[in-house]
Amino acid sequence: MLNIEQFRQEFPGLNHKVYFNFGGQGILPRASTEAIVDTFHYIEQIGPFGLKINAWLQKKTAETKRAIATELGVTPKTITLTENVTVGCNIALWGIDWQAEDEILLTDAEHPGIIAIVKEIARRFQVKITICPIIETLNQGDSVKVIHDYLQPNTRLVVLSHILWNTGQVLPLKEIVNVCHNYGQSNKKVQVLVDAAQSVGCLPLNLAETGVDFYAFTGHKWLCGPSGVGGLYVNPQSLAQFNPTFIGWRGVNTDFQGNVTSFKEDGSRFEVATSAYPLFLGLKEAINTHNRWGDAQKRYQRICQLSKYLWEELQSIDGIECLKNTPPEAGLVSFYVHKNLSANDLVQTLENQGFLLRTLANPYCVRACVHYFTLESEIEQLILRLKAVI
Repeated sequence: MLNIEQFRQEFPGLNHKVYFNFGGQGILPRASTEAIVDTFHYIEQIGPFGLKINAWLQKKTAETKRAIATELGVTPKTITLTENVTVGCNIALWGIDWQAEDEILLTDAEHPGIIAIVKEIARRFQVKITICPIIETLNQGDSVKVIHDYLQPNTRLVVLSHILWNTGQVLPLKEIVNVCHNYGQSNKKVQVLVDAAQSVGCLPLNLAETGVDFYAFTGHKWLCGPSGVGGLYVNPQSLAQFNPTFIGWRGVNTDFQGNVTSFKEDGSRFEVATSAYPLFLGLKEAINTHNRWGDAQKRYQRICQLSKYLWEELQSIDGIECLKNTPPEAGLVSFYVHKNLSANDLVQTLENQGFLLRTLANPYCVRACVHYFTLESEIEQLILRLKAVI
């Protein structure tokens, strides 16, 4: 395991700031930036379109999928490369053959982008939306039971986040999937779509073990990859049950005359056409960089140690109240501000002084995110600054 102080030199964007916004966007490692730039140059050198470069790009795309699949505990064939979480959720949501009176069950902690998709599906197909109260289970209550109690005979899909982006709560995914898959008729199981914006790169994952149907993620947050690359995992048992909404040459098979014969049988069936391929290599190098320091379990253990330290230190500040009354189980630490400054004013004041956090609207609070390469000294600096301004 590499020394954190030395290892942080791989992330030049950490210089001249104290960064607590990994849940919004990570800091690119040097290897990612170099891979992106070098790939653009290489493509132009070889020729941006030709047999040699096309074969090379296919090979590098496959390598990126393998790196992602290893992080998720699945096979590369189950991975679709997308631009971000929202595109992945769109693929899953629009690919289902909705019928009038079907129901989508959402939690009350979902991102506005996902809510907007669900609302449009409800409008077009006369699908019912039900919202279950998950936020209130942060400190007490049973999130699995809440979801079970809100399932109905016509529930077709449950949409939830693995880590709630506002409170930092980690939902027990395997147990929730089990409840949904065993609800109602065996031939009409309730499927589960996960917004994994905050979990990939933060939690150690084995998606195959959870049984989850759809898992949409991004590379630019906790994986610290470039903006514009994400993905969707589709459970092989769910793959045959829905087809792409957007269709292009990357997702279809053709015969020797160029005639379209079928959709591809793996995750690439949902990939449309030309992408910014150098970004794929940037994401692969980001994953490689993290694994040079330690595996997903070791990184997660350190994230939890640091978030606990931050949570404990926040308790000592009069005028701050953490949303969670026990140490967080991930890298997101959200807190209320009760004195002097509003949450917006506090975040602005801190940013002016080189400390980057963010405000959340519901619940209205401040969120600080620690990664495994965050320093204890940075947490201590933040605490001192908070005590000075509150």
